Formats: sequence, structure tokens, C-alpha cells
Amino acid sequence: MKLRKTFLLAVFSAISINAHSFPTHSLEIVTHSGAGGGTDLTARMVASLSEPILGKSILIVNKKGGGGILSLDYTAAQPADGYTILTYTSGQAAEISKGTSKLSLKDLIPLARATDDPQILMSKCGRFKNGGEFIEAQKIHALTYGTTQLGGIDDVSAFAFTTKAKIKTAQVIPFDSANEIAVQIVAGGVDVGVLNLGEAKVQIEAGQVCPIVVLADERMKALPNTQTAKELGIPVSLSTVRGFVVKAGTPDNIVKKLETTLLEAMAKPEFQQFLKNQGLDASSVAGKDVWGKQLEDTDKEMYNSLKQLGFIQ
Repeated sequence: MKLRKTFLLAVFSAISINAHSFPTHSLEIVTHSGAGGGTDLTARMVASLSEPILGKSILIVNKKGGGGILSLDYTAAQPADGYTILTYTSGQAAEISKGTSKLSLKDLIPLARATDDPQILMSKCGRFKNGGEFIEAQKIHALTYGTTQLGGIDDVSAFAFTTKAKIKTAQVIPFDSANEIAVQIVAGGVDVGVLNLGEAKVQIEAGQVCPIVVLADERMKALPNTQTAKELGIPVSLSTVRGFVVKAGTPDNIVKKLETTLLEAMAKPEFQQFLKNQGLDASSVAGKDVWGKQLEDTDKEMYNSLKQLGFIQ
């Protein structure tokens, strides 16, 4: 018994020392996107701003494929020591909800959110006067919704909005890219596009595409005149998010140090300008508690919607 107690004290002491001296060598940030993608660029920006704070280099590891499954499974195979940080997005949340990964949400610890880019329902300018008219039109007949994928955040957004608004269920048409959706809205190929603000920036500035409803609880600063789903009495709040998590079991002291480091890095002018270029602001950045609550809420919404859509048996 005495030997066991001595052993446990030695283990806890080692963990405490490791947490205090962390990091002793380079770290890695894993992303599910290829080099140059939005998630990759976010990870690289945060890594470059975090390196001087930690005093160690941070390597970007691109694990592209399977809608995020490869990045999740890679993370699952690494030690829970804080040296492997996963860039977590809505795409990976969908895969976890469908049970296609070795990881579940409980296997991850949230660190900090980098971007919170609300899903926005957009249409050709002049088609609808406001969100109320948009909803009324769909009580009569279903509209076609352009999304970038099936079984992902865009698909879930269209389904959740029309279901909770108690209107005709969206007729979803998937496209290869957000740019193609924006073009199809203008051309009349779809009635509605599920997009983020930055994805239709060119068409919005040209007065061709207009945001109708933001799937959020509060209005976006960049779109002060666009109603939210909450304002319209529809409880749907979904965003394309990018944030950082580590594997469950990572020591608390290391988790706290990483959270503090990431928040300090993302408060720097360079990252704030990065957000501004996407039509976002400082409110996109959030700490462990806010980010963790959003992950739980999104997981529930994803699971329920994907199950009703038939992606989960």
C-alpha cells in the first residue's frame, strides 16, 4: 500500500512538473483542410502568432480526407499531452454526430474558438422584402436551397430552419463550392443559398445577392439590418465555426496554458484584421467555456437533424 501511494505521488508530481514546464518541444496543429483552405489559413495564422508566446515552433499537419475523419483519427492516435492541437470545425462535428470517427465529443477538450461565421440564408436581391415575407412564401410552396454538401452544416441549416419554422421543407441542391451557389442565386438556379458572409461578398457588394435571415441569436455587426432566426421566432443558431481542441486526458494546467496562449494570439491586430477581412469581428473569438457550450449545442442540433434526414440509422 505504501509503495502504491509513493508511486501515485511520483506520477502526480511528474504531471505537475510537465504542466509547469510545458512546452519543452515543438507542437503541431492538425487541420482537415488542404494547404490554402480557410481552415488551414486560420490554423497557420494562429500558429504564427502563438509561437512567440510559447517560445516553441508549431507545425501545421494537414490531414485532408473523409470530411474530417482523417484528422479526427490522427488526433485519436496521439498522446493526451497538449502537443497535438486539433482545429475543429462544423465538418468534423457532422462526422462525429454520424459516428464515423473513432472520437466522440466527450473525447475532446475545448480550448478556444477562432471564428464564428453564422450561416446565412441569401436570395437574389428584390426577391423578398424581409425575413417575414421569406417565411410566408414557404408556407405555400417549398423553395430550393443551394448547399455545398449533403449531410453537413449547410444541409442541416436548411433542414433545421424550415422544420422549426413549420414551413415547407427545403428542397436541397448540393454544389461543389460556395462560389457556385452565389452564381446560381443570381442566375435563378436556386431560390436560396446557405452561405457565410464572406462567401458571397462579391455578389453582395454588387447588389445581386441579399442576406435574408442570419441563423444566429444576435444580429451581425456587418449586417445590422438583417433579421436573425431568433427574432423571427425560430430557434436555430448555427455557424461555420473553427476552433481548437485537445484530446481528453490532457492535464488541466496545460489546457489552461493553451487556452490563454490562443486567446492572447487571437487578440493581436493581425488576427483581428484577418477576421475583419471575412466580415467578422472580435466576438468570433471565445474561450473554453463559451466554445465548449457551442460544441455541445451544435452536436445536439447536428445529431437530431442528420437522424431525421436519414444520415444516422
